[in-house]
Amino acid sequence: MGAAVGFIFSALGPTAALCIVAVWLMRRHAPGAAMRRFAIATAVFYLVASLAIVPYAVSRLLGAGYHQLRVENVPAGATAVVVFGGGDQFIQGWTERLTVTTPVEAERVLEAARVFRLIAPAWIISSGGKNPTDAGEATSRTMRDELVRLGVPPDRIVLEERSRDTHDEAVLIAPMLKSLAIERVVLVTSKTHMRRSLGALRAVGVDAIPAVARGWDPPSRWFDWLPTGEGLNRSGTVAHELGGIVYYWLRGWWRR
Repeated sequence: MGAAVGFIFSALGPTAALCIVAVWLMRRHAPGAAMRRFAIATAVFYLVASLAIVPYAVSRLLGAGYHQLRVENVPAGATAVVVFGGGDQFIQGWTERLTVTTPVEAERVLEAARVFRLIAPAWIISSGGKNPTDAGEATSRTMRDELVRLGVPPDRIVLEERSRDTHDEAVLIAPMLKSLAIERVVLVTSKTHMRRSLGALRAVGVDAIPAVARGWDPPSRWFDWLPTGEGLNRSGTVAHELGGIVYYWLRGWWRR
């Protein structure tokens, strides 16, 4: 599902739609009603999806009820902060290579570091593996390095390095929490991702306190109201989350 959503909400999506229209027109001397409807619907879809205000509005719905974590939100007890990975970027130089966080993941790392300073948890669990074809490190290691740079002691960070998606993270983290004798769990992830993540943890018997990363600012400049590639990318993000919740619920991987 993720690959399909990524395709639709990338530059390849409208390109493929234009190719379909072109082939259709080549086969017919004059476009029929079905072709006109398809072309109009495609144009409207990508126009709307490319407006930053659209994914921002949907993200507000996905993140309804979540707010910046405060110290009073976390009861006393042995606590672990779990930070879900958000994808890395692998950079290859002439002689060396480097794995860095994406902006989404960096926001989560910054929030995890803030929460660590705020509540002094027993542990931070940095979660995220890598695809077998990836040349870089596991996401959890990249985030660990950034957390250390932000002042978190390395001996307070535990790595979960095998997960490939949110469901994997929940399944693999649940036994880790038991082995660490954790009583309270604070989950750090993006606001748009929080609802699916909390539901995935609940499905494996873990109740977590949400700590949302700062996320997107509301559109405020005049060109934020114009179609942009960033708007299309963000629409893909919220579409992935909405579809993911439905898919996880159907598979029994998500619980309210």
